[in-house]
Formats: sequence, structure tokens, C-alpha cells
Amino acid sequence: MKREDYPVRILRKGESEEDPYLSGTTARDRLMMMWPLALQAWAFKGEDHRESRLSRHVVRVHRRGR
Repeated sequence: MKREDYPVRILRKGESEEDPYLSGTTARDRLMMMWPLALQAWAFKGEDHRESRLSRHVVRVHRRGR
């Protein structure tokens, strides 16, 4: 299938379309479906998915006089 032949749906703000495949799923279920794809993408790029990029430093600023 050519890219220009992909089915496209335009939804205006406030409109929704129920996908029969996803209608009975929760956000958690959808995330669990996506996670293996994310792991494959990281492997394809050669990145290590076990290393978190989030900073774990905890800082607290305490200002006097406020």
C-alpha cells in the first residue's frame, strides 16, 4: 500500500470516533500495547532503554522572607 493510499480521518475538536479494536481498552491497556513497539524502536536506534534520562537529583529552594 502506498503512503498516499493510507486511510485518513479528520476529527474536529469535540468529535470522537470509536475504534472497534480499542473500544474496550483502558489507557493502561493501550500503553501495554505500545511498550513493545517502543522497545523495538530503541533497539533499532541502538539505544539502551534501561538507562533513564530523567534527572534524579532532588533540590529544594527555601527562600527567607516570603
